[in-house]
Amino acid sequence: MTPRRSLSLQVRQPWVQQTEPQPCHDHCRLHSCLEDHGFGQDGMFAWSFVCDPKPFCRRVLSPRHRRAFGLKKFRQRPETLGFRADRLCGDQFAGLCGGAGGIRTLDTVLPYTHFPGERLRPLGHRSAFCLPGSCWPIGLGRSGIRRSIKSLWKPSALSCVDGFRKAWSCAIMRFMKSWLLPMLALPLVAAAPSPPLAPSEIVAAAPTQDWIDIPPDDLLLLDLAPDAEGRARRVLLQLMPAPFAQGWVENIRTLARAHWWDGLAIVRVQDNYVVQWGDPEAEDKASAKPLPGGLRQMTDADYFVPGALPQPKGFGSIFTPKNDARRWSAFFKGWPIAGERTPQGIRNWPVHCYGMMGVGRNLAPDTGTGAELYVVIGYAPRHLDRNIALAGRVVAGIEHLSSLSRGTGALGFYEKAEERVLIQSLRLAAELEAGLRPRFQYLSTESGAFRRYAEARANRRDAFFNVPAGGADICNIPVPIRPVRR
Repeated sequence: MTPRRSLSLQVRQPWVQQTEPQPCHDHCRLHSCLEDHGFGQDGMFAWSFVCDPKPFCRRVLSPRHRRAFGLKKFRQRPETLGFRADRLCGDQFAGLCGGAGGIRTLDTVLPYTHFPGERLRPLGHRSAFCLPGSCWPIGLGRSGIRRSIKSLWKPSALSCVDGFRKAWSCAIMRFMKSWLLPMLALPLVAAAPSPPLAPSEIVAAAPTQDWIDIPPDDLLLLDLAPDAEGRARRVLLQLMPAPFAQGWVENIRTLARAHWWDGLAIVRVQDNYVVQWGDPEAEDKASAKPLPGGLRQMTDADYFVPGALPQPKGFGSIFTPKNDARRWSAFFKGWPIAGERTPQGIRNWPVHCYGMMGVGRNLAPDTGTGAELYVVIGYAPRHLDRNIALAGRVVAGIEHLSSLSRGTGALGFYEKAEERVLIQSLRLAAELEAGLRPRFQYLSTESGAFRRYAEARANRRDAFFNVPAGGADICNIPVPIRPVRR
């Protein structure tokens, strides 16, 4: 079989490197046809036609112009860009190369270098690829592959070796793009990240080893008189660990072991502030209940812990205000604390968050003994930090305190004895039999689960929220605490 002849077109422009055309004797009719369509010696384009054994023409750009047009794919070597000119002047072209078809660009870089009336497709467009001897674009819809593959085995297609190779490569690439690559991407789709979890979901999924037991000697059980409907009211409190407030903590243990609070009352409930309990007659020395011996007297220097403390990493950016070298917020052994650097050195202190338990006192230099205690039931009163000792927090039952009727006297004190809520008992859990002791755990603030929880609290991204807050006050990141079921 005689190979089909092809026509090469060379565009001579100032920025095109020329190749020497070969003489040709059969291009006259095609030349005339192209001139009829507006292509001639117009000063901008100079067309010459040469016979070439390859089915595609050569249009070679200089390295300088390849860089100017951003053609990085060509790098520094000349490239061959192909045309098929068998549609615009099909009859004339058939006399040279035979067959009919359409002008298709295999590599198109400039939008204005084309024949009038023919829209050039960008590189990679499916209409830019036709198999030699056929007008079927290589596609994957509507039996496109079947028609494309069949056309590959036509004698006219096999006769153009270069065209066959180029079209076959295009077919393979098209198949990979439309079928193979999506199939390979299926595992990636299956492994797509799950929706952001809510803080409660992160806590629920925290591993067992991230939870720390609260020792029975650090757990207080405050039993109030039943409510109006006869329901029991129990509040459980955790004492603060060392090194904070240990003088007051030991005093509270001493008072609890002496059952000193039994029969006393809640004397103050101030809205959005605190609930306070102790001896209603404490101001009257003659009527006040005697304190047990061995209580320690603390000073205001004991509100602080000097020196640097170990801090969990990765929390500095989530707090508002942001941590810096002078002042910071942190978690220490499951408790929220703050610190600062002064000319005298570093000092740390616990902070007044919702549910924290503090020690009531009179004016300085009094610092309180721990006989009068209060719990925060409102917005965090951070102005009390470093002015009053904090000695613990509520771990369960705070609703029995926050739901109490508010006092009508100054600062929320109850003015009448019948308004007060009786304290039936206040015990250390360690005093109970082992089988009767309530057990609680807190989520370790050094764990990865807590870091994820804190980040979720500071920047809520679960379904309900539209805009992450960008940070949170440390009191808006309460340490999760859970009961341990027997």
